[in-house]
Amino acid sequence: MIGAVAPARVKTLARGDALFRQGDPATAIFRVVAGRLRLERRTSDGRPVVLHTARAGELFAEASLFADAYHCDAVAVTDAVVGLYDKAALLASLGAGAQAGGLIATMARQLQECRGRLELRNVRSARERVLLWLDLRGGPAGIVAVEGELQDIAAELGLTREAFYRTLAALERDGLISRDGTRITLRRRVSP
Repeated sequence: MIGAVAPARVKTLARGDALFRQGDPATAIFRVVAGRLRLERRTSDGRPVVLHTARAGELFAEASLFADAYHCDAVAVTDAVVGLYDKAALLASLGAGAQAGGLIATMARQLQECRGRLELRNVRSARERVLLWLDLRGGPAGIVAVEGELQDIAAELGLTREAFYRTLAALERDGLISRDGTRITLRRRVSP
């Protein structure tokens, strides 16, 4: 589908330039023509977490087709050239295919979640991995509604059930989280 739609424009970025920032209105998806861009989010304490590095030929920010705002920052790792595909034009090209649009929206969300899970597994410390998971899932309020069993979350994070339970207990003891039934609240929230 993307091949049938020409980029609305091409943008050149110098190394370190931001294409968009988390919270900016989602107006386009992108294809890297040359260079590399890093998609990253900031944790509640301000540390960057790389969600994905987009390289020449790759699309990125696909989930923004179905979101009001970008969920992360896109920053040029090298000098880069990026094609911008207008969100409204792409959605219009889906037009008659409402079922196709729903399928693509689901796939875009799943891709975003998959990239996040892969990056979580790159964090070596169980404590930092759990804090990052809570930060990514907790939204602005830092509240995670636990669905299912804690052992399923442990498996998703690549931790044993015992390591996950010990980590949650230590975080609670240290005052970084509170637990109430099926809710976990991340207590260390800092303004970005």
